[in-house]
Amino acid sequence: MKSLPYFCRGEVIRGFGRGSKELGIPTANFPDSVVDHLPADISTGIYYGWACVSNGDVYKMVMSIGWNPYYKNTKKSMETHVIHTFKEDFYGEILSVVMVGYIRPERSYDSLEALITAINNDIEEAKAKLDLPEHLKLRDDNFFTSAGSSPSAPPPNTASTSQTIMNGH
Repeated sequence: MKSLPYFCRGEVIRGFGRGSKELGIPTANFPDSVVDHLPADISTGIYYGWACVSNGDVYKMVMSIGWNPYYKNTKKSMETHVIHTFKEDFYGEILSVVMVGYIRPERSYDSLEALITAINNDIEEAKAKLDLPEHLKLRDDNFFTSAGSSPSAPPPNTASTSQTIMNGH
């Protein structure tokens, strides 16, 4: 995928409400405006990378892009699981992510337990891959320090509104 690494940011919106409740794996969801502007070569599936909420710390993440076949969604989504325990929800905050690599295509599962096992395997794979030197350097990218520091004055060559995505900052 030529578009990787892919840099994007947007406001965290309420999703389907399944991540925390059904799966025990909370996700932060991007609005349609971010999902709809993904490059054509970013196929559906599971990705790994780095994420930052507002101007906070940068953490490892896994992201599902697609229709979640187990749930038979009719709307494409981008759901990010930040590999960190947050004290509270952060709806309305700006989430900045760098998608670094691709783990696998999306697929359906015979049971909720099988889906949860697959997600946990994805998390472990992401943790290991993000420890590689070529991926670690992206954790400190200036993209994260420019994450909405001033909504009225975006950094050069980037935008910081919830309706905008960017790459190649």
